[in-house]
Amino acid sequence: MVDLSTRYMGIPLRNPIVVGSSSLTGSLAGIKKCAEAGAGAIVLKSLFEEQISAETGQMSEYADYVGHGEAAEYLQGYGMELGPNDYLKLVGEAKKAVDVPIIPSLNCISHDRWGSYAKKLESAGADAIELNVGLMPTNAKQEGPAIEEEYYRILHNVKNQVRIPVAMKIGPYFSSFAHFTERLCHDKAEGPPFTVGWIGSSPEPGKIVWQAVDALVLFNRFYQFDIDIDKMELVAGNPYSTSLELHTALRWIALLHGRVDCDLVATTGIHNGADAVKQLLAGATVVQVCSALYQNGLGQVGRILEQIEAWMQAHSYTSLDQFRGKLSQARSDRPRYHERLQYIKLFGGIE
Repeated sequence: MVDLSTRYMGIPLRNPIVVGSSSLTGSLAGIKKCAEAGAGAIVLKSLFEEQISAETGQMSEYADYVGHGEAAEYLQGYGMELGPNDYLKLVGEAKKAVDVPIIPSLNCISHDRWGSYAKKLESAGADAIELNVGLMPTNAKQEGPAIEEEYYRILHNVKNQVRIPVAMKIGPYFSSFAHFTERLCHDKAEGPPFTVGWIGSSPEPGKIVWQAVDALVLFNRFYQFDIDIDKMELVAGNPYSTSLELHTALRWIALLHGRVDCDLVATTGIHNGADAVKQLLAGATVVQVCSALYQNGLGQVGRILEQIEAWMQAHSYTSLDQFRGKLSQARSDRPRYHERLQYIKLFGGIE
């Protein structure tokens, strides 16, 4: 008997397949369909910072800055029916309608507005919150640490307001990703972690409680553009991932598993059961699917679960914990292979 149940940020899930934030999860009808398809949890379509600020005149500027696919979709007219109040209503209705965890998604580009709204989401019944952060570092005068600092500010402004778990969905483009994630994933009480403007709770004079993220969602798939060489203009790139795109998340989950004190979530490039098993072997707590559902329908959730079950039965596993992280670097007798295997294989001639 195979048991696919697991826990994500302390929340019990019937299986490790989470439907990621998208227009599939932007309505009560869509949420019900995802639950009926067998999802272990559902991340709601993102609420964008632009909707909170209502600064409609600046929307194009925001889209250029964020460079994110969901933002582009929003600005093109999809999902605009849900404002902040409607979003709170959707959370409450979803909690009553389905028996799987509901996780609102907040698409953030600054730290100013999210704390108080996150508290409202908690009151509406949200099981957790996913902070979808994708800051495009296009300002040549802004140094790398300043970009990272904004991520910390966003996280802690929310964590200081809510008791429910908080995940952060990020991209891979940081100069020292291991250091960045280590700071995100560990509670500390120390001197001010930020250079300016930080207000936090102080256990003693001169000390600030710096709260850790409960899960990291790896990785954000940013909006891609292409060029039409006949019209000589920018056009949208392919909005859907493929299984070939899972490798960046696969490597970093394998490197971070057992070394950071938070759950790890694989997203981008998970299209079938084999993709999901790879990420679980690397150390993922759960996996998020999105593009596969657009391309194959919501029935793909059930097919992925069946494929995971078949693989587990073939290898005599009865629970996810028996093999989760089995191929992570922390459990490897050849840990350097996780960092240099591609070079050794291609150029060293080893078998």
